[in-house]
Amino acid sequence: MKKAIISFTVLLLAISLNINAQDAIKRVYNEDINPNEQIDKAIATAKSEGKFVVCQVGGNWCPWCLLFADFISKDSTITQLIEENFVYIHVNYNPRQSGDAAKAQQASTMMKRLGNPGRFGYPVFVILDKKGNVIHIQDSSFLEEGKGYNRDKVLRFFKNWTPKAVNN
Repeated sequence: MKKAIISFTVLLLAISLNINAQDAIKRVYNEDINPNEQIDKAIATAKSEGKFVVCQVGGNWCPWCLLFADFISKDSTITQLIEENFVYIHVNYNPRQSGDAAKAQQASTMMKRLGNPGRFGYPVFVILDKKGNVIHIQDSSFLEEGKGYNRDKVLRFFKNWTPKAVNN
């Protein structure tokens, strides 16, 4: 009985630490904006700046989504590569949310527009050219390593999808 109580206490502590760690990572998805309008604005900016758009599709509910955002923000080489070549947006999508009909329709339209990338899990990265065409969908599991992301794989992904790399 004593072992069961100790095991239960350790389990509760582990869950509490995991929740606190997730809460410590900055939430990056705006759940109140229309994702299609967000994408339209990013495309307009990308067109004017000669860049592509990276849509990181996921949500604040997704620990791997927040972990990736935190990971890239702490690496100056990755951050610079992104800033020079992409308009990077966090596109909110919650497959479990039972929101109102208008939000459900926006989400459905957005996912179709992006090539239904949810089949790869979350986060999923969609690269759009300056016209808004989907040119690549990246399954984030190929960028992972252990309980985080692999810097070399992430750099390779972004380098291979810059406008210069694609248009040469």
